[in-house]
Amino acid sequence: MLIKIVGSGTQLTDLETLVNKALAELALDDAVTVSTTDDTAYKLELGITENPALAIEEESIDFRDMIFQGEVPAYDEIKSMFISILGDEEDHGGGGCGSGGCGTCDTGCGSEEETHDHGTQDEWESCGTGCGCH
Repeated sequence: MLIKIVGSGTQLTDLETLVNKALAELALDDAVTVSTTDDTAYKLELGITENPALAIEEESIDFRDMIFQGEVPAYDEIKSMFISILGDEEDHGGGGCGSGGCGTCDTGCGSEEETHDHGTQDEWESCGTGCGCH
């Protein structure tokens, strides 16, 4: 997976620092590549109009999307976003939807008794099952 931080200046540097810190703390820094760009064509392709922005790409499924723009979220928000998107097997017992740790996004979080529609970060708290669906 590739994370692209888009823009320039101190906000870009601040965002890059927070992203790298969160990935390292979640032990995802070996699995995820972080790069920066200020390419106008890339911004147009993803509809980015404000700096900084964060985009995620996954070549194996030809996926590319902007996650947020125009802000530098707090560290805890960035970390929670990565847990939601990528899962965190150590802290949440099974990872996200892509790893099948709690079912699938179609079946929701938890056991049959605790099933919720389309798991979300908020729901994995209520499920208590370690669901990391998004």
